[in-house]
Amino acid sequence: MKEIRAIVRPSRLNRLRDALRAIPNFPGVTLFRAEGFTAPAAVDKRSVRDELTDFSPKLMVSVLAQAEMVETIRQAIIQACQTGQIGDGLVWVVDIDETHRIRDGSAV
Repeated sequence: MKEIRAIVRPSRLNRLRDALRAIPNFPGVTLFRAEGFTAPAAVDKRSVRDELTDFSPKLMVSVLAQAEMVETIRQAIIQACQTGQIGDGLVWVVDIDETHRIRDGSAV
């Protein structure tokens, strides 16, 4: 089992939802509201507003899926959320050793 995590722009949420729902047997998604900023050296500050407003709203996406689904989900996230601009976000994959349903304690 793997966890696919991503930090994305909130404005891309509808596109992301539609892309993930289109994946056969998609297992589900959890969203977290987040704030962040990119590496300061990667951004050329353009205004006083940018200087005073370091943090921008983002969403963290978390999907638990079987290993064979990871590439499909990763590609769906990238395609749905990519604008080509700094701040589009990141996607990463984490190994999950165990998962258990809270409802009955059974292993997933």
